[in-house]
Amino acid sequence: MKGWGRNLIRPLIALHFLHTMFVDSHCHIDFPDFTEGAAPLLEHMQAAGVSHALCVSVSLERLPGILALAQAHANIYASVGVHPDHEDAAEPDVATLVKLAEHPRVVAIGETGLDYFRQAREAVDWQRDRFRVHIRAARESGKPLIIHTRNAAADTLAIMAEEGAGEIGGVMHCFTESREVAEAALEMGFHISFSGIVTFKNAADLRDVAKQVPLDRLLIETDSPYLAPMPHRGKRNEPAYVRHVGELIAELKGMSPDELGEATSRNFFRLFDQAV
Repeated sequence: MKGWGRNLIRPLIALHFLHTMFVDSHCHIDFPDFTEGAAPLLEHMQAAGVSHALCVSVSLERLPGILALAQAHANIYASVGVHPDHEDAAEPDVATLVKLAEHPRVVAIGETGLDYFRQAREAVDWQRDRFRVHIRAARESGKPLIIHTRNAAADTLAIMAEEGAGEIGGVMHCFTESREVAEAALEMGFHISFSGIVTFKNAADLRDVAKQVPLDRLLIETDSPYLAPMPHRGKRNEPAYVRHVGELIAELKGMSPDELGEATSRNFFRLFDQAV
C-alpha cells in the first residue's frame, strides 16, 4: 500500500459497513450507454445500498474517461488494461501498463484474458501474447489481475500458471465456467466474481458453482451496461443492480443479504487493498 491510499481506504471500509451492503466489483460506466453521466448512477447506488464500484478498462483509448470518473468520485475506482476481444485497440506493453498503473486511482490490471467466442483459437496468438503482457505487468506493478475468459478456459488457466499469475492474484470476472475451472483458479489464489447471469433461469449449473465458492473468495458484479440481473433482464444494467446478484447468492448460501454483502465487500477491499 502506498501513500495516501492506506489512510483513505480504512475510513471507506468503516463507512461501508455502517451504511451500505454491496460493492460492484466490475462495471463499465464510462461506456456511451450512460449518456446521463455519473450523478444519477451514484444516486441509484446510494439508494440501493451499493457503496463503491470498480470501472474497468477495456482499451487504452478509453482510459482517460475512466480516470476522470475515478478522480471525480471517491467511491469509483479504475483499472488499466485492454480487453482480449478488442483486436484493433492500441497494443500495450509491460512498461506502458506499469506506468499507467501508478495512477493513485488505479487498483488493478485488466480486464485481460482470452476470448475465443468470435475467433478460432488458431487465429488469436495475439490474444495470448497480450494476456501474457498483462500478467507480467501485474506482477511488476503489484496490482491484481481482472481476468476475462470465454470459450477459452483451458488456455486461460495454462497461461495463468505459466506466467505466475498466482503470485499476484486477482479475480475471474463474470464467471460462467465449471466448478473444476473455479477450483483451479481458487488454487492459484484467485477470487471468483458472479454477475447477473447467475440470476437467469437457465443458469442452474452456475448457481451450483456459486454455492460452492468459499465465502472469503467471492465477489459480485454487474458488468454493466451488460447482463442486467433479474428482474431487470433485457434492460441496460447499472451498478445499483448488483444488489440483486448479492441477494440471490445469499439465498443460495443460506445467509442474509447483509452477511453476503459484508463478506463480498470485505473481499473486495482486501483484494485491492495493496493497490489503492
